[in-house]
Amino acid sequence: MQRPESFPLQGLIVSCQAPISSPLHHPSVIVAMAKAALNQGATAVRIDTPAHIQAVREQTDAPIIGLWKRQFPDCEIYITPQFDQALELAQAGADWIAIDATNRPRPGGETLHILIDQIHRQLNKPVFADVDTLESANLAFDAGADLLATTLYGYTPSTRHLTPPGYNLLEQLVQQFSCPIVCEGGISSPEMAQKALDLGAIAVVVGTDITGIDQKVKSYQQILSTPKSVRYAE
Repeated sequence: MQRPESFPLQGLIVSCQAPISSPLHHPSVIVAMAKAALNQGATAVRIDTPAHIQAVREQTDAPIIGLWKRQFPDCEIYITPQFDQALELAQAGADWIAIDATNRPRPGGETLHILIDQIHRQLNKPVFADVDTLESANLAFDAGADLLATTLYGYTPSTRHLTPPGYNLLEQLVQQFSCPIVCEGGISSPEMAQKALDLGAIAVVVGTDITGIDQKVKSYQQILSTPKSVRYAE
């Protein structure tokens, strides 16, 4: 697929998020993360929750991919599962609406087709479809998604045995779909990001490796606190 020079999401997109339990989960901190990323050349940022999106929007005109992680009883989908969340993201200033684009049941009986159609018709926003498999990608594309991303590869019941980044899925998406393709999930070095672009992704989304202080420190501590006898056991 050709990469149009005018397409707003190219190269490096930085996901600026933090766990709710973290002191980093504050609008001013998220804004600082986003501005630092954009100052160093990121082309867009991926932001969770309306409050954080609004705070970032007030500080930049750069593209914002908005999502809202909401948990509902007896529902596996939590990335912008309903139109109500998409509406608030758009009102807060998101340019793109990121959704879980798998075909799993949604709260209130909403469907993927209805959700994408409402985002297009009522909000006039493009849809950033997070998928996990080629099957999900087909459904999302047929429903009108504007972009496909490998975000959920390794994070759904059918893919939990797989480890992101989903390069194999990425290659399939690039070969089979005419819309832009983004690689997201598991990118932990510039070399891995470059590989995704070489495979045909128009952009890569990097989160934990750049902004995930909580998870990075936890990973260090898990290793450093392990007794040598265990670490070096044959």
